[in-house]
Amino acid sequence: MDIKQLYFFKLAIVLLAMHTFLQKAYGQQLPPRPIAIYTNPTQGLYFGAFYHGMAGGSLIVYPDGSRTTTGDVIQASLGFTYSPAIFEIEADPGTRVGIVNWPTAVLTGSNGGSMTVQLGPSDLGNSFIVTTTPPDRMQIRIGGTLTVGNDLANPVGAYNGQFTIMFIQE
Repeated sequence: MDIKQLYFFKLAIVLLAMHTFLQKAYGQQLPPRPIAIYTNPTQGLYFGAFYHGMAGGSLIVYPDGSRTTTGDVIQASLGFTYSPAIFEIEADPGTRVGIVNWPTAVLTGSNGGSMTVQLGPSDLGNSFIVTTTPPDRMQIRIGGTLTVGNDLANPVGAYNGQFTIMFIQE
């Protein structure tokens, strides 16, 4: 092998090494602009049935679907379901999404009265990274705490309301 061939051989090795390095350094494709996040609410936040006494208290639904009470609020099994809110998120894999909950939501009763709901954390925390590839969607579950007053403030009835959640690409 002469000097010229040896030089081109070494140059080829160096170029191959640089190509391999650059492929590893820039292996992820840049996301499309603008980055789009699609959300779909698939299930509401339901607290189920309960009884409360004169002191009131709270009813907590966790992202895993369990619930607990505080004060003199007592869980009841009257056929009414309880569950966290569930959202489906569609975005490019690797997209970091933050969750912003509004401070409180107000539920109004069919027989008067109102209660407040403080949205809790999600099962994925306050921010998460999308791991699915569209058209597949990630599910995120969000619980909440219902603050219940006494019998006079919160008469028996059905309570309904709305809450706002923002999903933001970080």
